[in-house]
Amino acid sequence: MRRLKAQIMDTVGVDRTLTRLAHEILERNKGAESIVIVGIRTRGEFLAERIARKIEETERVELKIGFLDITLYRDDLLGKLEQPQLKSTEILFNINGKNVILIDDVLYTGRTIRAALDALIDFGRPRTIQLAVLVDRGHRQLPIRADYVGKNIPTTADESIRVHVREADGEDAVLLMNPEEPDPCPPDHTV
Repeated sequence: MRRLKAQIMDTVGVDRTLTRLAHEILERNKGAESIVIVGIRTRGEFLAERIARKIEETERVELKIGFLDITLYRDDLLGKLEQPQLKSTEILFNINGKNVILIDDVLYTGRTIRAALDALIDFGRPRTIQLAVLVDRGHRQLPIRADYVGKNIPTTADESIRVHVREADGEDAVLLMNPEEPDPCPPDHTV
């Protein structure tokens, strides 16, 4: 069981960070004309919706927003015994020639993003794919980095980051969790 080590962001912190990310996206892309937003399910989709709303309010435009399920593109499916739980991918617009802003909650090993890149390419050939994440915790296993980072949180390999969003968890928060603790009373295996 993991224990809370520290709360890194609260509701106000998450909102401020998403506002900053939206403005950085607009600045780099010189406005919103060529961008589309794609959130990685599950928490990335909620963050994507919020960032898109902030961009729409600033630019007075309506953005195309999609959601990507990367389950079948993961490279660790073979090691799992359980049947993967599939969610739907909803990209109901053309991404050819667009600047796709891919949004996720936490960047860790890079494997989720690699899977998302594979999935996106099945939908077309965007001009660019830019990655925005709420948290980058390090420990990359693949040469992937985010273009937009809400907060860098250095962690040990056995710590974890939990992102809570009000749409799924009832609150907005970024939590640093301690490593799992060993059972203080292991079962006695003597005969």
